[in-house]
Amino acid sequence: MGLSNSSTGKKVSNNSKNFSHYDFTVAIAGNPNVGKSTIFNGLTGLNQHTGNWTGKTVENANGICHYHNQNFLLVDIPGTYSLFADSEEEKIARDFILNGNAYATVVIVDATLLERNLNLVFQIMNLTKNVIVCVNLLDEAKKKGISINLSKLSNLLGVPVVGTIARKKKTLNNLISTISDVCNKKISPSPNNINIFHDSNNNMEEGSKEVLKKIFEKSHEIVSEVVTIKDENYNERDKKIDKVLTSKKFGIPIMILFLCLIFWITIIGANYPSELLSMLFTNIEIPIKSFFVYINTPSWLISLLFDGIYRTVTWIVSVMLPPMAIFFPLFTLLEDLGYLPRIAFNLDKCFKKCCSSGKQALTMCMGFGCNAAGVVGCRIISSKRERLIAILTNNFVPCNGRFPFLITIATIFFTSAVKAGESLKSSLIAAFIVFVIICIGVGFTFLVSYILSKTVLNGSADCTLLELPPYRKPQIGKILVRSLLDRTLFVLGRALSVAIPAGILIWILSNVQIDNISILTYIATFFDPFAKLMGLDGYILTAFILGIPANEIVLPIILMCYTSASSLVDTSSIQNLFEILVSNGWTIITAINVMLFSLLHFPCATTLLTIKNETKSWRWTAISFLIPTIIGIVSCMLINLIYHIVLIFI
Repeated sequence: MGLSNSSTGKKVSNNSKNFSHYDFTVAIAGNPNVGKSTIFNGLTGLNQHTGNWTGKTVENANGICHYHNQNFLLVDIPGTYSLFADSEEEKIARDFILNGNAYATVVIVDATLLERNLNLVFQIMNLTKNVIVCVNLLDEAKKKGISINLSKLSNLLGVPVVGTIARKKKTLNNLISTISDVCNKKISPSPNNINIFHDSNNNMEEGSKEVLKKIFEKSHEIVSEVVTIKDENYNERDKKIDKVLTSKKFGIPIMILFLCLIFWITIIGANYPSELLSMLFTNIEIPIKSFFVYINTPSWLISLLFDGIYRTVTWIVSVMLPPMAIFFPLFTLLEDLGYLPRIAFNLDKCFKKCCSSGKQALTMCMGFGCNAAGVVGCRIISSKRERLIAILTNNFVPCNGRFPFLITIATIFFTSAVKAGESLKSSLIAAFIVFVIICIGVGFTFLVSYILSKTVLNGSADCTLLELPPYRKPQIGKILVRSLLDRTLFVLGRALSVAIPAGILIWILSNVQIDNISILTYIATFFDPFAKLMGLDGYILTAFILGIPANEIVLPIILMCYTSASSLVDTSSIQNLFEILVSNGWTIITAINVMLFSLLHFPCATTLLTIKNETKSWRWTAISFLIPTIIGIVSCMLINLIYHIVLIFI
């Protein structure tokens, strides 16, 4: 594979890519949240994650677009407001354009925010000649009474201008047609540049504030000529909503209400599907197992396949799938509406007080989906110090792998423990408990960020720009596809990939015996004295250690140990689970400590490897392992100590 030379369009060798053949390389640039990735997906057919908030793309994504017997390699570079800042996404965008790898550059702009977006257009026009301006979101502009004279805009800029609605294929066909014409020299752009460069290194000249002022003035002049607005107050509705959702008085309470509502709906909705799936897998197991017995399969192999692998896999599916299938669409709905950036905005001042980046609020929100993704998302933070703080603290928010565990424990204790007929009350209590646990994690994020910023990562917070994107009507179909396929099934598949070897290991540890005692029992007995100090027991602590590959197998390991079974326990009733745990000494305090330690313990193996890749250091990886684990151990010990002191006085 090769990259197109910016002046000739010919390929130059580059074996780092996997695409076999293409004719031209085209960069897709633009501000964050202008629909850049949506257009990229529409042209290439790839399914890159898109969202209504800043910071989704932090590295280049490549895809091939076929048009008139030619292949165009489209490169979706990170969204950026300027090419002269120091964040990771801005460096990637600037380097790709400066290196001359793209024959043409398509700059996506928001039709509702044209004046602001032209700033980047002018900067790119000074770096490369073959620029195409794509005015996207024309449908939203129309709803707001905004019309743009595209042909006049093209004449004023001196480059081709194409209007698009990313979801409409016809408009994308117009875009790729224009790209083809520029690459094949049927159209020769003649940018009307504002010269903002001084030397061969493409650095901004001294007195750049004056130069930028000229750019803003030029942008305002052009917009005044090409944009017509029927109602100057078209944005008043969004402003009124933001006055409530981001206000000091109501912002945080509304955020709490939304999160509690999501957890409550997840808990209520996941109970019955989980039980049905568990019963289904149990019924399927019987005939399949009988077949293996019928063909004289060795008993040890049957036990390994069904008691080890099958029950591990089916447990994870029955426990994880229903909560994720409910939680992710709801979470994605908030993202698509544009509410997640408002959450980050509400938390921005808290992070600034901790001397860390306001963008850490965004990476923390990413961590709710996956801590590994949250760690990668920290690339949007320009300061290395602040980026490290965000990486080291991302594990304090529970990822999708821990949510089912927290929800299950809360459901077991507060659905089964409350009297019959009070399911609404119990579910509300369970949702509140999960929310409180999450608040504790967020609190530790602030605390540890502050401590790190005052000690080993000393420094003050840099100025951070957080954009509040416009509210948009959610696309229910895409939300379901993205949340169920891209998130739920992807995460489930990743969990199952580690569940199979984990199931084999669990089976071996529980079936290989020394003096009629299983290896698993020996391990649990070894950890028991220390675990007791934490308000847990040896089996619980062992389960967390064995759950490093996937947190989802922690609870089934605990149940297997308690029932002295040689396989994962098959339970299709919340009441049965409650009775098993209570009969083995669990109390409300035990459940709280288990949930707390689930929140505050070492990251999973995938996240640890991601931290190693991002920091290029085993030292920081080890620190990211130790910080939450030590905090989790100390917190559980303190709660257990306080509980026993209270019991003495009572």
